[in-house]
Amino acid sequence: MADAKVIPFDDDRSRARRRPARAEGEAAAVRALPGAEEAPLEPGERGRVPGPAGPSGPASGPASGPAPDPGPGAEPAAGGRSGWERRLAGGLAFLRRRVTGEYEVDEFGYDEELTDQVLMSLLRPLYEKYFRVEVKGVENIPAEGGALIVANHSGTLPLDGLMMQVAVHDNHPAGRHLRLLAADLVFVLPVVNELARKAGHTLACAEDAERLLRAGEIVGVMPEGFKGIGKPFGERYKLQRFGRGGFVSTALRAGVPIVPCSIVGAEEIYPMLGNAKTLARVLGFPYFPLTPTFPWLGPLGALPLPTKWTIQFGEPIPTDSYAPEAAEDPMLMFNLTDQVREQIQHTLYKLLVQRRSVFF
Repeated sequence: MADAKVIPFDDDRSRARRRPARAEGEAAAVRALPGAEEAPLEPGERGRVPGPAGPSGPASGPASGPAPDPGPGAEPAAGGRSGWERRLAGGLAFLRRRVTGEYEVDEFGYDEELTDQVLMSLLRPLYEKYFRVEVKGVENIPAEGGALIVANHSGTLPLDGLMMQVAVHDNHPAGRHLRLLAADLVFVLPVVNELARKAGHTLACAEDAERLLRAGEIVGVMPEGFKGIGKPFGERYKLQRFGRGGFVSTALRAGVPIVPCSIVGAEEIYPMLGNAKTLARVLGFPYFPLTPTFPWLGPLGALPLPTKWTIQFGEPIPTDSYAPEAAEDPMLMFNLTDQVREQIQHTLYKLLVQRRSVFF
């Protein structure tokens, strides 16, 4: 199987979702470096590819993608395809690109096409039908440029991060993508490691986070870490310590806003009543949860409870007004960290008061 092309992370055209037209049998072209003469697509030109130049200039015909739906009951145009034929052709084209390696990943391993067409499609039923996620304040995420989303962490398994990723992907008016910072454990687990990279996740370190932010990406971080996701059920919705404020330092150096995010509903999917610490040490896990259903019911006990979720993105906290050396000021970092933590905690309490039921 051919290898996928690796594109420079700071190449803005990697996010334009275009692929140059190639002659049949021609090898996959290497994407031009930043600063090349080819201009990015205008918003109205997405889904079109440049055609061969004619006597009066370049052609502007539509790409070989699906034609607009003529509407219910309309007959397909002559030589056209029905809806299922177009979907089948698109699926076969996707598989061909996977087999031949004609797809693109950035330097972190992020595969936007696979994420949009496969991974998001797999998570969406869980997001829409099972947890019935309600999203508020998504307009607080900038339409362009970098931003750091800071959220609470809970639920025994990190489903909250995945649901937050779907929330941004499906609800943001500018169609932005969320790049999550994940713990080391994610990248040592087989299969999970590869999927995490493909979905745009990267190691939770300041260097990677700052590079993503400077490249104009939306980055998500959950500073509570394992202390938050593995806390007992009796401490639900009580934020744990936010580390040493490293996320604030990263945002200050990149000059991007911090967007607090509060997630309600994840705490109850696996009520953690105990922790088998000895077994956790043997397996190399930070904790081994004991819930009302797991491990007593075996694999069936691993199913999360169908709670009703709410994800609210709060007012952004700007950092671009601070001098570059502000990232080294421990008092400023402490104050900003405390401000973000208090805003998330206050919103959690407000959402808990407003919700009618854990499940409805």
